[in-house]
Amino acid sequence: MNQGKVDVLLGLQWGDEGKGKVVDVLTPQYDVVARFQGGPNAGHTLEFEGQKYVLRSIPSGIFQGGKVNIIGNGVVLAPDLFMEEAKALEASGHELKDRLHISKKAHLIMPTHRVLDAAYEAAKGKNKVGTTGKGIGPTYTDKVSRNGLRVGDILENFEEKYAACKARHEAILRSLNFEYDITEVEKKWLEGIDYLRQFHIVDSEHEINNLLKSGKSVLCEGAQGTMLDVDFGSYPFVTSSNTICAGACTGLGIGPNKIGDVFGIMKAYCTRVGAGPFPTELFDETGKRIRDLGHEYGAVTGRERRCGWIDLVALKYAIMVNGVTKLIMMKSDVLDGFDTIKACVAYKQNGQQIDYFPYNIEENIEPVYEELPGWKTDMTQFTSEEQFPQAFNDYIKFLEAQLETPIQIISIGPDRAQTIVRK
Repeated sequence: MNQGKVDVLLGLQWGDEGKGKVVDVLTPQYDVVARFQGGPNAGHTLEFEGQKYVLRSIPSGIFQGGKVNIIGNGVVLAPDLFMEEAKALEASGHELKDRLHISKKAHLIMPTHRVLDAAYEAAKGKNKVGTTGKGIGPTYTDKVSRNGLRVGDILENFEEKYAACKARHEAILRSLNFEYDITEVEKKWLEGIDYLRQFHIVDSEHEINNLLKSGKSVLCEGAQGTMLDVDFGSYPFVTSSNTICAGACTGLGIGPNKIGDVFGIMKAYCTRVGAGPFPTELFDETGKRIRDLGHEYGAVTGRERRCGWIDLVALKYAIMVNGVTKLIMMKSDVLDGFDTIKACVAYKQNGQQIDYFPYNIEENIEPVYEELPGWKTDMTQFTSEEQFPQAFNDYIKFLEAQLETPIQIISIGPDRAQTIVRK
């Protein structure tokens, strides 16, 4: 934790690395938790005191009393889904209206954005990207083409601005001959707009910089993972925002010199949801076993995640583009029962061995594996690293040597308590 600096926490793989739990474990040390990109297409699942919560847009620091939680300008917000999520949290006894601040510059996901999402995917046929259909892509498209509707717009002439954006979308949908009915959704969405007005709607860039100036410590959390970054991920099978560390600067309005530690989260293996290349994917019993042991199903969508061995080529690349200073390894316990663990250390592309992440990983990529002995020990009850079996310590050492970055935190189960901070 760095006073007057922001520490950034982000996923290094294709998302679903377990960021929510880690934010919840780290937040007690911070005064402010801020979300800097993405929309309600990704869920953070947190489990503690026998309760399970799924957060979509609200920062994971909301469970710690007295913290300021900020939804930054880089986020896209769906008022109806936000209202649903916030009301469920309020019903479980978490006070939100004082703690949660929303950037005026965050863009709104309209009902017609979701219809456009479905229409564009349908038009792509077999080249589908595999979006969640939540309207994220079309909202960011509007943002970049300077046609977006922002949270700040709900404070003045909103009906007029909304009608103009909606009419533009309807014209596009007519040209695509796409049939839809948003009557019910729109009713709920407008209710969500009224609900949104009850929150602190702020100039988040001023707020966050003033908090830093007064010596407060800030933790920034991203959604999705590095390999879904619109610039550096496996394009075009990516999300529509910058999921990397630089996204925290643009998504919150903080200078690069304000970045302190960059925590990179990875699983002890690898998963991916939706379409797109995945070099270490396993289609055999091992892949199925990892999926079942790791309960690898989407927090929001329930979609089956594709599973494979850890990909160190992609991880080195992710560490480089994010400037990661500390690693956090999740779901180590999922591999507790395996005789052998594999790690991809290079790719073979067109007969040539490469150890860097290439422009295109869609074709002719074959993973080159190193095999390590499994630890064959149930680690879920462990409380300190002294209890780790030798083979697991060897796996950690191997990863640290390959990735040239220390692994500081290791998760050995879904509960907040099943987290070991290494000395």
